Amino acid sequence: MRAPLPPREDEESRLVDADLAGGRELGWQLVDTIVERGNLANLVARELTLTRVVLAGVRLTGVEWTRGRITDVVFRDCRIDLATFAGTTFDRVTFDGCMLSQAEFREALLRSVRFDHCDLTEADVSGVRIDGCELRACTLDGMTGVDRLRGAAMP
Repeated sequence: MRAPLPPREDEESRLVDADLAGGRELGWQLVDTIVERGNLANLVARELTLTRVVLAGVRLTGVEWTRGRITDVVFRDCRIDLATFAGTTFDRVTFDGCMLSQAEFREALLRSVRFDHCDLTEADVSGVRIDGCELRACTLDGMTGVDRLRGAAMP
């Protein structure tokens, strides 16, 4: 049984083991929210807004989060493969230990974004604009548009 989508604006909330797989939302907003575990696979949420959100151990395979704004967000140990973030703005976002294989970031804006121990195999960063990004111990095999990472710190 699937849990219903939370209200359009969740403030200061916690979602644990939520199953929002396959849902569709336009303009979905999460503010001051912790999402633990759960399944958001194939969630289509165009023009979403995430602000001060932590997602930990969440399955996000195939999500379509396009033309949105993701600010002060941490993705920790999430499976985000085959996801689409085309045209999304990321501000002060951390991906820590995430699987992002075949994820699409085309035309996204990445400001102060950190990828730490992530698998970005065959990810598409064509047309990405970056400002203050860092990639640490990441797998970049087969990445499309890798030249767009020029200027990113890779210690």
